[in-house]
Parts: sequence; structure tokens; C-alpha cells
Amino acid sequence: MKWIFAPALRRFVALAAFASLLMNLMALAPSLFMMQVFDRVFSSGSMETLTMLILLVTLCLCVMAVMDVLRVRALGWASTVLDARLGPTVFASLLHASARPGGAANVYTLRDVALLRGFLGGGGVLALFDAPWLPIYLAVITLFHPWLGATAALGALLLFGLIWLNERTSRGSVEAVTRESRQASRFIDAALRNAEVIAGMGMADHAVAHWSRHNDAVLEQQARLTAHQSPVQAAVRWLRQALQVAMLAMGAWLVVRQHVSPGVMVAGTILLGKALSPIEQLSGGWRSLIEARAAWARLQAEAIEAPPTSLELPAPRGKLDVERVVYALPGQRTALIKGVSLSVAPGECLGIIGPSGGGKTSLLRLVLGIWSPQSGTVRLDGADVARLGSQVLGRHVGYLPQDVELFAGTVAENIARLGEVDAERVVAAAQMAGVHELVLRLSAGYETPVGEGGAALSGGQRQRVALARALYGLPRLLVLDEPNSNLDAEGEAALQQALQRAKQQGITVVMVGHRPSMMRSVDKLALLRDGQIEAFGPRDQVLAKLSGGSVAAVA
Repeated sequence: MKWIFAPALRRFVALAAFASLLMNLMALAPSLFMMQVFDRVFSSGSMETLTMLILLVTLCLCVMAVMDVLRVRALGWASTVLDARLGPTVFASLLHASARPGGAANVYTLRDVALLRGFLGGGGVLALFDAPWLPIYLAVITLFHPWLGATAALGALLLFGLIWLNERTSRGSVEAVTRESRQASRFIDAALRNAEVIAGMGMADHAVAHWSRHNDAVLEQQARLTAHQSPVQAAVRWLRQALQVAMLAMGAWLVVRQHVSPGVMVAGTILLGKALSPIEQLSGGWRSLIEARAAWARLQAEAIEAPPTSLELPAPRGKLDVERVVYALPGQRTALIKGVSLSVAPGECLGIIGPSGGGKTSLLRLVLGIWSPQSGTVRLDGADVARLGSQVLGRHVGYLPQDVELFAGTVAENIARLGEVDAERVVAAAQMAGVHELVLRLSAGYETPVGEGGAALSGGQRQRVALARALYGLPRLLVLDEPNSNLDAEGEAALQQALQRAKQQGITVVMVGHRPSMMRSVDKLALLRDGQIEAFGPRDQVLAKLSGGSVAAVA
């Protein structure tokens, strides 16, 4: 559990440890009080002695209560700091990694952060702070009499042995339960994302059956874990009770032999119960300890770090150069993009056409810096976009993806890219995208909630709002992936006007399209087939080279 002593948490852990020190010292008071009552008050009959003992033990109990509150709050502060330090970094890293192939598998790292936060803020961690004081209790019991100390020490060793055995034998089962649970949760997430397809094609029974197979595996692993842990936990509880009896019996034997007083017998038994209590708690909460340790190990293995940033550069003019770029998916030998080179001047509009699966969307992701090429470079005003960092590059880039999904919130919040809503800039972007009138006709205008994923809007409305989001802040590079796929005639006309306005503002546009009508606004045209540029140049020259002079021939 070395992660608890991470530098960011150290001062809070130290405060909790100090509070535990005072708590456990004050916890000696009830036992000593009992011993003094039996050995002094009963023999002397002094009410003054009893009164002073009551005042002292009351003071100790008050201090113990205050330290208990302080310890819980210190660990609560530690959990808050842990989440504040790790949460944003992990989430930013997930966003950065999930945009890359295979990155979505790391989504559970955020749940690992929540698990660590819950562990620090829960009661299971308190046993870790109490368990180290066991030797002190054993030492005090030994001072009462060596045989009492030996009995207590032997019992503590037996309890620790059971807990160690439980940890060694159940670690694999705990990890298996976690692994199977994640697979079941991953399928649920995928099914919910595709609920419309499942409902529309009558796949619900098959989806439930598929999930049930995952869930049955979870239940099987959980049953194995329970079957293994329940006897151990029962043995721990039995052993603790047996030790209490053995301690009392040993004390009674020593009293009969007149080696100790009755007060020592009672005090020793109470101290043993206090000493063994955190050990029993550790046994009951051992699974949470294993899960917390495994979560920290997974976070370290993921090497979570914030997305790369770079020195803030002046706003680009929009000159785009793609220089002999090659890209293949991780683990794949065949490249998606094979030595592509092209150049677009500021304010020009480049259209990319070609058959499906030819690499058009992949090329756009390289242009945006979402993917990094294995060789070659994509440059914006001479700067490598893969090294600029999304925070620096994103302020100067607008992107309309092929699959549009809005965020739960208002139209204005979505156009403002989830940042602070600047009404003037939001309206300007909407007007530039030709969607201002459409938004005003909505029930609450720009304050209309779009629903989860934009479900309250039609496909065409989502695409037009997403175009306004791409144009927000007048980017210098506008990347559009089939921007008219869901548009009607009115929407297409608005899109053509938006492209003209973008060119008038000097915005460089890179657009993938299939319909010939979309190519009317482009200055240059590139034909991409099988990851290679087959034709590139002014629109009319490229069209003249194509069979029949029509984009439809290659779309």
C-alpha cells in the first residue's frame, strides 16, 4: 500500500497517523480504569479515587473522540486531493488516448481513481492505522504478566497467519472477478450505444444472452471467491472469540495462583479485544485492500500523463502541408496511408474524393493531429501538428466528423465547445454556418436542450449545429468529413454558403465528400484510392483526368 504515502497525500496521512497515535494511547484508559477500580476502589472503598478515575477516563475518551473525527477528516481530505490530482489528468489522458486506435480500452482507469478515492474515504483504511499499534497493546499486556503477553502474542500470530493465507490464495480470484465484471460492463456500454440498432433489428434477445454469458462468468468467479473467503473469515471470527476465552481463562488461572489481581485479568482481556479488533476488520475488508492495490498498480502500468502541450505560437495563417505521410494501425502491416503528399494555401478549399475505404477519414485524422504518422509530417504553417498538442492546435481548428454527436446541454453550450458561452461569438458562428434561423425556431432558441447525444434534434439539425461548433471562434483550418451526409436541400444550400463565407474569411478548408455538388466550392481536388494520391491539383484539371469528368465515377 505504498501509494498511500504518495507525496501529495503524505501530510494528510501523517495527520491521520498522529491522530491514530493519540487515539490508541487514549484507548488504553478504559482498561486501566477497569484495573484500578478492581484493585484500588474495591479494596479501599474510596469514592474520591473513583471520582478522579472517572474524570480522567472521561477526558481520555473525549480526546479519543476528537482524534477519531480528525483522522476521518484527514483521510477524507486525502481522498479529495487524490481525486483532484489524478481525476483531471486521467480523464484528459483518456480523451487523448481514446481518439487513437485501441485507446478506448483504458476507460476503466477513471473507475480505478474512484475506487482509490472511495477506499481512502471509507472505513476499511482505518484498520491500517490501528493495526500497527498491536505491539504496544501486547507490550502492555506482557507488563501485566508474561503468560498473558504470550497468550495474546500467539493469538495475534495465528490471526495474521490466516489473513496472510487469505490474501495469498484469494488475490487471483479477486482479480478474476474484476476482469470479468469489466468485460460485462464493456458489453453493456456497447449495447447501450447501439440500442437503436438492437431494437430495430430484434437483436434484444441475442444481446441479453450475450451479456448473460459474461454475467454468468462474473457470478461463477464471485461464488468461488465467496466459497474461499467465507471459511477464512469465519475462522478469524471464531479464533478471536476463542482468544478472548483463552485470555480470560489464563487470567483466572493466574488470579487463583495469586500471580495477578482480578483487575489485571479484566484489563488484559479488554486490551486483547482492542488489539485484535483492527486485525478482524482487515480480514473482513481484505478484498477492498486488494482492489485498491490493484487499482494503483493499473494506474501506474498505464503510465497516465497529461496530453502533450507545446509553446504557444502565433495564430496560424492556415498553410497546410502533408509531406510523404505513412500511417498503419497498431499491429497492422498494411498501411492505411501510403506516402501521401499535398499542399493547401491559406484560404484555399481542398476536396478529397475516392472510394469508400480509401483512407480519406484516416488522412483527416492525421491532418488534425489525432493520429501520428509512422513517417512523414503534417505541418500547419510549418509546425508539426502531431507535436503542437490538442490544446494549442484546437483553438485554431474546426472539425465536423462523419458521425456527429452533440453533448447533453444547450445549443449555445455545444456551439461554444463546452466552454464559457460568449453570446456574440456563438451567434456569429451560427450565422456563418447558416443555422441561426433554424436555432431561433427551436422551442427555447439557443437555450434549447439538445438531449443526450443530441437526441432532441434530427440528424440534419445536429450536423448543422456541429458545423457552427466547428466555425466557432473563426478557426484558421476547417476540416469537414462528409458534411452533407444528413442534409436536405436547404441544409446543403446553407453549407455551400458557409463554405463561401469561410473562404472569404481566409479559412483553409479540407473537405471529404462523395456528392459532385459538394465539389463546386473547392479550389483543389485530391483523389485518394487505397491510401495513395492518384490525382491532385486544381479542381477542373483533376476532374478532366477522371473518367467521364465526374466525381461520381470515383465516389
